[in-house]
Amino acid sequence: MDISILGGPAPQRGVGVVAPFDFALDRELWRWVPDDVSLHMTRTPFVPVEVGLDLARMVSEHETLGEAVRTLNAITPQVVAYACTSGSFVGGITGERALCEAMTWAGAVPSVTTSGALLDALTELGVRRVALVTPYTVSVTRALEAYVAEAGVTVTGCAFMGLTRHIWRVPYRDVAGMARRAVPAPGAAEALFISCTNLPTYDVIPQMEAELRIPVISANQVTMWAALRRLGTRAVGPYQALTDPAARVGPAVPGAAGPAAVGPAGPVDPAAAGPVEPAAAELPGVADVPDTEQQQEGWT
Repeated sequence: MDISILGGPAPQRGVGVVAPFDFALDRELWRWVPDDVSLHMTRTPFVPVEVGLDLARMVSEHETLGEAVRTLNAITPQVVAYACTSGSFVGGITGERALCEAMTWAGAVPSVTTSGALLDALTELGVRRVALVTPYTVSVTRALEAYVAEAGVTVTGCAFMGLTRHIWRVPYRDVAGMARRAVPAPGAAEALFISCTNLPTYDVIPQMEAELRIPVISANQVTMWAALRRLGTRAVGPYQALTDPAARVGPAVPGAAGPAAVGPAGPVDPAAAGPVEPAAAELPGVADVPDTEQQQEGWT
């Protein structure tokens, strides 16, 4: 067969993606992308720092992001996404908006960030009470809680893993287990957000939505959803409430997640959660938390 008669591949629209140097889930991002869209990935320069607030600040410096976006300009993406949750919430809402402005200035195209996309997704779903799952340490988790609260959304519960490296290796069963800890009872939250673009989530989302009976959104999901929406197209995510309106469900079924006690930060499950971390107001200096506690899986 003479393939010359086919005239070449179908036209593609491009999404430029700037990710931190240690991002390992390119394949997961692609799973949300329709066939007529291509992802063009680039990464920030390597720095010898473990995952934490210092790294979040380093990989979100405006000069660093601007240079990364400029490396994408030759292939003319139609939108640029910064795929890093902590890097885009560490400066609060004002900092997130400034990141978008810096990327747009460098690439002359619309820009989105993971944390900005999170707030857009909560608005899309009508969520005012959210539970959080993070792979982070105490201090980074507190910063995410503060960012969400600044947007006027109540954090009803939060489970964290205390990891400082190799987050992409966390198995689905651990992600699901933390989700159950963050939402221990029906009605504990209106949605669950699983943070960090380096944490695998694609296949666990439908399972946890069916079990918890609330929308479950993740960092990579909201990033691609927001970027593709800028192109006027939808992300590919069957049986996921954010990307598939048909998957959106009503209130939780009573008893679906088992009994729970109620603590100062919302419903908690003492048996499952282990030591309960004090609320943010009770941590006057999260930077002073001992390293052993920073790396301990637990509750906030």
